[in-house]
Amino acid sequence: MEVKVIASGSKGNVTLVMCNDIYFLIDVGITYHDFILRIEPLNVDLSKIKYILITHTHKDHIKGLVSFAKKLSCKVFVTKENVDEISQMINPKQIEILSDKFFLDDIEGELIPISHDAISPVGFSFVYQGKSLVYITDTGYINRKYLSKIQNKNIYIIESNHDEKMLMEGSYPYYLKQRVISDIGHLSNHAAAKYLSGIIGSKTDYIVLAHLSETNNNEELAIQAVVEEFKKKEIPSPKIYVATQLEGSKLIEV
Repeated sequence: MEVKVIASGSKGNVTLVMCNDIYFLIDVGITYHDFILRIEPLNVDLSKIKYILITHTHKDHIKGLVSFAKKLSCKVFVTKENVDEISQMINPKQIEILSDKFFLDDIEGELIPISHDAISPVGFSFVYQGKSLVYITDTGYINRKYLSKIQNKNIYIIESNHDEKMLMEGSYPYYLKQRVISDIGHLSNHAAAKYLSGIIGSKTDYIVLAHLSETNNNEELAIQAVVEEFKKKEIPSPKIYVATQLEGSKLIEV
């Protein structure tokens, strides 16, 4: 399993997952042109990208969907609550409805319902040949009843959106600050660190902190929050990376 976040943030999100000859994308919130430029160093065989999975329909997650669906001619997986909206954008014959558990060829997927101000937003858990990935961004919290489903995975891509002090002392208007910190907003660095400290395990090789605010956060603060939480709880730390808006993340392989 190889994973690379291509872009992450409020201006657009795309993640590429490659499992031998099965490739898929999580969200397509940048233009197809920009996507091609960013993956050029990877020499990706575009014909292997068979699926696009949509977490929710905010613009920064579906901005490029029309061109991606047309250029790649692949299946687009969405929750049933979002079928009508997506059907107005692409050929309905390309749409598949996400069930709680689903398969992308030999990849086993499972939905992780999240809490965001969007219609039926979800995260994902994947298993392929014994290797596992969890992808959760754009959520105000993670319901405790789903934590058992995401325990001790190899890779975590998880939102670490804002530093609470920077947000509250920053330039955002009051209503926007309240939206960000609400249960239908975004995870703070501290919240992400707390969740991670409770779910990583001996199998965990990598953590990628994603969807960082360009206004209310920075890479150092996001990583520091996780490192300090792990030290406090005496948890051995796996490798921690940050996915940025312009450069995404390193290519990770397990």
